Parts: sequence; structure tokens; C-alpha cells
Amino acid sequence: MNGRRRRLAMIGAAAAVLLMLCVGAGLVEARTKWVRRWVDLALYDNRYHYLPCSQQPPLAEVERVLREHQDVIARIEAVHPGFVGVEVHPCGDGGNGSITFWYASRADRQAIEHIIGSNTFFGIPYNLNNR
Repeated sequence: MNGRRRRLAMIGAAAAVLLMLCVGAGLVEARTKWVRRWVDLALYDNRYHYLPCSQQPPLAEVERVLREHQDVIARIEAVHPGFVGVEVHPCGDGGNGSITFWYASRADRQAIEHIIGSNTFFGIPYNLNNR
């Protein structure tokens, strides 16, 4: 009977450790989105900023930046004419948003990232979406 209790205690301890690891991994994922980012990039060839609406700039600011940098937008669209584009991406009803650049291939995404050269498009968060 003593051996059986010891085995049950070990199984219980292993289950508790496994549960704590799963909860810990879930908390890390909720804050960093590292698994989601990897899946988006490796499987879907997408890149998102994952910012909540409250942390995105007002739509008026997004549109102003796009108007002011039409030369860069033209360079991006020239990467693969007809297969690369840009659009304003509104977020919820709060009047905030970001930019989404869409493209047809990994080479297009890499060229767009090279042109932008930053994690923001002149201070505006952006998404890269393979369509």
C-alpha cells in the first residue's frame, strides 16, 4: 500500500508541475503572443502588431501620415503592381486604427519591410497581410 501511495503522490506532483507549466506558458503567450506571432509568420507569412484599439492612433492621424508619405506608398505599391496595396485598418468603434499592407508573396513582404525599415510606418503601427 505504501508503494501505491508513493506512485499516486508522484503522479499528482507531476500533474501539478505540468499544470503550472501550462498556466505559465498561457500567461506568457497572453502577454507576448510569441506562439501566435510565430504561426502568423511561419505558416501564413503575415505580421501583425497585436496592439489593442486603445493603443492605436486616431484614424485621422493614420490618414494624415498616409497622405504625407504618398511617395513611400508609391514605392511600396511598385513592388508588385496590382498585387501589393495599402489600406487603413479601423479598430472597433473607438475611432482608432492602423495600416495594413497586403501582398502576394514572401518576396513582396520582404521588399515592403525593407522599404519601411521600421516597426512602424512613420509612427503608425502596421500589419502585413499575405492575400
